[in-house]
Amino acid sequence: MIEGLLDVPAHLRERLASALETGVLSLPSSAAALSSALGTSTARQEIANALDEFARHGVSPTAAAAWIRSLEHAAARVRRPELVWTGPEVPGLHARDTRRVYEELLGSAERTIWVSTYVFFDGPRTFEVLARRLDERPTLQATLLLNIQRNRGDTTMAEHLVRAFADRLWKREWPGRRHPAAFYDPRSLELDGPTGVLHAKGVVIDDETVFLTSANLTGAALDRNIELGLLVRDQALAASVARHFQILIQHGELRPLPDS
Repeated sequence: MIEGLLDVPAHLRERLASALETGVLSLPSSAAALSSALGTSTARQEIANALDEFARHGVSPTAAAAWIRSLEHAAARVRRPELVWTGPEVPGLHARDTRRVYEELLGSAERTIWVSTYVFFDGPRTFEVLARRLDERPTLQATLLLNIQRNRGDTTMAEHLVRAFADRLWKREWPGRRHPAAFYDPRSLELDGPTGVLHAKGVVIDDETVFLTSANLTGAALDRNIELGLLVRDQALAASVARHFQILIQHGELRPLPDS
């Protein structure tokens, strides 16, 4: 019941705390007293439920006010998601830039990095920050999730396409000394046509921050297209995304790319 106060507007929580501190409200409180103290009936039921629970537990009005104020401080510390855009620069539009966010995240990682993309172009530039960070931090663990595409009409055996993709990635596209672990979705290489592809685009850093975006790792997507993403600094969400990828790997749904 008390957690219902999280859904109450901040200005009403402040009125509630002040009313409890000054004695305008007691515990328990009548509906009339509550409406009079708050000056509104909005969210009255959530507040009434919380005050009833305080009363049942023998909490004093001043202690309840202190708890409400601590809740307000905690809510203020929660970092809100940020919108991240690629697109034309237009007066009056202010948003974080996709390439800048991508490179800032990779350049600040300390423990783990997950990067997933459907396609990438210009590997030396695309992977420059990630490769440099890996070379700088010997204990940093990075995982790339990549899609391998079979061209229409191509009947090459899947293992040969995987080998060719790995050779191109590590010999021509990867700019660093140390390689990340890399995985692909084998369904994209089925001869009768792909039954599924790895289409997720996102980054998870240190199981603390997750960046989900419509942008692939291409110059057009990072710098020119209209792309939209969400940057969230939330440990539970970031860890959940990383764990989802880990389970796909453990069950063989994503397979390791040869490292050399």
